[in-house]
Amino acid sequence: MLNFTIGPVMCSEGVCAVGGEQVPYFRTPEFSNMMFENERLMLKFAKAPDGAKTVFMTNSSTGSMEAVIMNCFTQEDKVLVIDGGSFGHRFVELCEIHEIPHVALKLMCGQKLTENELYKYDSQGFTGLLVNIDETSTGVLYDSEMIGDFCKRNNTFYVCDCVSSFLADPFNMEHCGADVMITGSQKVLACPPGISIIILAPRAVERVQNAKIRSMYFNLSSCLQNMERGQTPFTPAVGILRQINARLKEIEASGGADKEITRVAAQAEDFRRKIKDLPFAFVSESPANGVTPVRPMNADAYEIFLTLKDEYGIWICPNSGDMAHSIFRVGHIGYLSHEDNTTLVDALKDMMKRGLI
Repeated sequence: MLNFTIGPVMCSEGVCAVGGEQVPYFRTPEFSNMMFENERLMLKFAKAPDGAKTVFMTNSSTGSMEAVIMNCFTQEDKVLVIDGGSFGHRFVELCEIHEIPHVALKLMCGQKLTENELYKYDSQGFTGLLVNIDETSTGVLYDSEMIGDFCKRNNTFYVCDCVSSFLADPFNMEHCGADVMITGSQKVLACPPGISIIILAPRAVERVQNAKIRSMYFNLSSCLQNMERGQTPFTPAVGILRQINARLKEIEASGGADKEITRVAAQAEDFRRKIKDLPFAFVSESPANGVTPVRPMNADAYEIFLTLKDEYGIWICPNSGDMAHSIFRVGHIGYLSHEDNTTLVDALKDMMKRGLI
């Protein structure tokens, strides 16, 4: 299998090897020390501010999105949500479920967020802003620094879903002023799904510690208290946390976060160059490094996904909803190479010869 999806992705041999080991008991000093190392490297790679804390949640990243909504906002807030695709709209749905007053800033498929569009909402009393920095469904990368300036100007609590952008696109948590950053184990961290990671800046730590929520599992204050001893409140996905540790040390040994971002960017540029003369259109006005959404000119996107999977052993990422048959996505994260890009493009060219594209 050759996997160009955007989660789960191809893992390195070292990460796979850790996944094949027996899972140890975790209420031990050894596990705690590993968790402290995971936190140290996550804070370093996110360029988090002094005093920031990390929470490791055993759930998908949607679970962490919901936990942040529950712990950081109340019915007294007024939240602006950047709604430019499936995952931005998920924040809208979470606000609706938890009755958080909100306004959706709607963007068209592939549309970038401009300063002029954002500042239409200036000085309107927004206490929070929610954004998926890489709107993964359309591959649009939003400008975290520009949004951060807006939030600083309006004293707005700034939540960044960096699930697909962390270690794929430049992001400086301290400089852009983000209060919360969320990511997941199955993206550039290139581990199995099951762990989501929340980084809380000092203002978010204070907000979480003072929150009064009706939840046991999603109580982030309890998670912070347990992380002081390198532990989690409940049994975590121990094996995946060990794989994350191996992967973080791989990234550190290879030159750190900036080097990994450069590698992902080169993988994306190589694929886009190799496909540009084929009968496809690019979707995003401001493309993220981690994924390229592609619109076939003369074929059904979902049929292309099925044919590549069933006849070529290559997985690309289908889309959902209204985009299911019009757009497929090619990921550039995980253990992939330029040669793998060539294999995928050659398969697409072969499908053209067969009259399938």
